[in-house]
Amino acid sequence: MSEHLHECCVSAMPRIGDRAPSFKAITTQGEINFPEDYAGSWVILFSHPADFTPVCTTEFITFASMMDEFAKLNCKLLGLSIDSIYGHIAWLRTIKEKIEYRGMKDVEVNFPVIEDITMEVAKKYGMLQPGESTTKAVRAVFVIDPKGVIRAIIYYPLSVGRNFDEIKRLLIALQTTDAFGVATPADWRPGDDVIVPPPGSCGVAKERVESKREDMVCYDWFFCLKKLSKEEIFDRILKK
Repeated sequence: MSEHLHECCVSAMPRIGDRAPSFKAITTQGEINFPEDYAGSWVILFSHPADFTPVCTTEFITFASMMDEFAKLNCKLLGLSIDSIYGHIAWLRTIKEKIEYRGMKDVEVNFPVIEDITMEVAKKYGMLQPGESTTKAVRAVFVIDPKGVIRAIIYYPLSVGRNFDEIKRLLIALQTTDAFGVATPADWRPGDDVIVPPPGSCGVAKERVESKREDMVCYDWFFCLKKLSKEEIFDRILKK
């Protein structure tokens, strides 16, 4: 691949903690101004390689079927591919009328799907990976918080479908760490113990190790777990 081709198709990928790059776009649900139109909501912005492709079809059916679950978590879905609005509309109609996957059928995709035939948005978000394709976006997932800040990024290759349970788990974990000032351990699920952030002084470290609190266990000064019930979490983070 020539240097010119590489440069025209690739731009710096935004990082965790960056402001989400802004853009205006036509979507299957009308024109949007991002991220301004989504202020106050979490957003999962995800790209797919192309319309009328089988892996993407299973992903869209799954996301559409989980849309209400994400809405309860104050999270909106926003899809993208390097296809025209007419291609999007025809594909989404086909999904509803003809496709069944894991018992899910007659599924209507009501979240916006961005038209990006100019690749403008895909380039801003580093969704083009020349080692995979110069004309198709890889399966990128950006979790963006209500202030428009990128909080998590997951990238999948063209051939591998995403794990949607993990995407939802990640969103809940981010909301939990924000709401309760904790961290979540490996394979954490709501209701599991959470991690108390390491202490900032020797005095606090000693106090923690010697603590007899019933809701917290310290194995060493830097490693303390405490209980946080599923009910507490969802009472705090679910959109009423």
